Amino acid sequence: MAKDPVCGMEVDERNPPAVSEYKGKKYYFCNKACKIEFDKDPEKYVKK
Repeated sequence: MAKDPVCGMEVDERNPPAVSEYKGKKYYFCNKACKIEFDKDPEKYVKK
């Protein structure tokens, strides 16, 4: 399971509702709204 970087919910990586790729890494989201929020400012949600 992956963790949605926006809301913190667990997401099944095999069947995610939404996915983004940032700097070569895939991020999985529980819904499209979280993906849209992430895509606006990925650095806000990516842990260094």
